[in-house]
Amino acid sequence: MTGTQKHLLVLGAGTAGTMIVNKLRKRLPREAWTITVVDRDDVHDYQPGYLFIPFGITTPEQVRRTKRPFIHDGVDVVMGTVERVDTDAHEVRLEDGRILPWDQLVIATGTSPRPDQTEGTLGPQWHHEVGEFYTYEGALALHEQLDTFTGGRLVVHITELPIKCPVAPLEFTFLADDWLRQRGLRERTELVFVTPLDGAFTKPVASRTLGSLLEEKGITVEPDFMVERIDQERKVIVSFDEREVAYDQLVTVPLNMGADFVGTSGLGDELNYVPVDKRTFLAHGYDDVFALGDASNIPTSKAGSVAHFSVEVFVENFVEHVAGRPMTHSFDGHANCFVESGHGKALLLDFNYDTEPLTGTFPLPKVGPMRLLGESRANHLGKLAFRHVYWNALLPGRPLGLPAEMSMAGKNPA
Repeated sequence: MTGTQKHLLVLGAGTAGTMIVNKLRKRLPREAWTITVVDRDDVHDYQPGYLFIPFGITTPEQVRRTKRPFIHDGVDVVMGTVERVDTDAHEVRLEDGRILPWDQLVIATGTSPRPDQTEGTLGPQWHHEVGEFYTYEGALALHEQLDTFTGGRLVVHITELPIKCPVAPLEFTFLADDWLRQRGLRERTELVFVTPLDGAFTKPVASRTLGSLLEEKGITVEPDFMVERIDQERKVIVSFDEREVAYDQLVTVPLNMGADFVGTSGLGDELNYVPVDKRTFLAHGYDDVFALGDASNIPTSKAGSVAHFSVEVFVENFVEHVAGRPMTHSFDGHANCFVESGHGKALLLDFNYDTEPLTGTFPLPKVGPMRLLGESRANHLGKLAFRHVYWNALLPGRPLGLPAEMSMAGKNPA
């Protein structure tokens, strides 16, 4: 290391952080830039796989790897927990006292479920009659719970948005319906979807389609439900307006929040997400701090596809930025999400900041092979196949051939 080198420090080695360091190591001269990535452990999970573990569709071994093999050799990896970012001193302090300097900082520490934020969640039923699938441990515990489920009231509940992969609770509900039918338990089970929204999803066109699917499958929807507490003794969830929904098995999606250090460092909003320019990811008020992936407050889905498309834009902008040039690339909010609907089928949503999910074909007009906003076997197979793409192409930073900007090709106008 020489005095002329500059330091890029990336906090978080999840999807976004890993892609960033791998792509920028190829673009930034080693004699000019060191790149360091910090994370608390060496475990990397393919988080979309959590959804399938409770139903035995995916095994635990298929979703968990170690991080280091996926990170470029020219990147320094530091294991530790971030305590605080000092933007004045250009330093990051770790909980063990180590201090890491930086010239440019990228926050990519994601978002995490916080069951501690809702009264009554972390009682004796936690990871038993009160389950979740947003963590590895929770998905494994829920698999054990479902193995012993013989019928009753199965309630799928969203605490508040934003959450990681906002369609995942719907997917779980559809897969549960299919799973119960396969086991002859559907007639003995009341399936209830409880949401703080006024419908199935945030986007009106998609909400109508997904709401119709819920209705077709005989799934009860309890909308506009803002949970205040979970009463484990009475086995009910209670809203702020004192409505109650009883359960035999509850599958809750807790409040999601960004990393605590984001808040204590004065970099976050009330949920510890970093306010950024939604086109460039530059943190408000800074010219040397960026936030990507689920760690930022950009108004689109907190999903792996958004991390993928946004990193493509960010890398081009960052190279311009550190060379003292204007950032000429702009992220359009592109998100691309498969929605499992059960019975070996799935839907596909493709949208951005300005365009709702539309019907049509993807990625090619007429040819597809994926259907947009419609169920198909190809969509389901595409979702299952993406795990291989994730480990072998996406994380290492290899090109996937999908443009970061959303295309209207193949889409039918609303």
